[in-house]
Amino acid sequence: MMAQRPVVLFLCVHNAGRSLAAKVLLDHYAQGRVDVRSAGSAPGSELNSSVVAVLRERGLDPSREFPKLLCDGDAAAADVVVTMGCGDTCPSFPGKRYLDWELDDPAGKSVAEVRPIVAAIDRRVRSLLCELTEPS
Repeated sequence: MMAQRPVVLFLCVHNAGRSLAAKVLLDHYAQGRVDVRSAGSAPGSELNSSVVAVLRERGLDPSREFPKLLCDGDAAAADVVVTMGCGDTCPSFPGKRYLDWELDDPAGKSVAEVRPIVAAIDRRVRSLLCELTEPS
């Protein structure tokens, strides 16, 4: 268990789908125990509507979220950086713990096609939360 509230940064290219879902889910489950941030290497202009719909189906409210450009400050503050499909476009910062979650890109997919992607993110988020908050 980390001594202070851990900071997790979720990164994908557009910060409109996968990283959005991960941020909203971890915020929900962590209930303030983790500082959760998300960003993109080339942020989109709007959130993925199918991801938003799936999150709302789950009773979550992503309305405060918007695609954000990765800032060095967010990366510098992060204890864990989770990349999702950004490959070489996501920068690497020395001394950070990196996880790469291979997930299908929800861009252009229907709500039905996005549900399993969000479910996979949910499983990984819960596992990460346990790892960050359970005594070792």
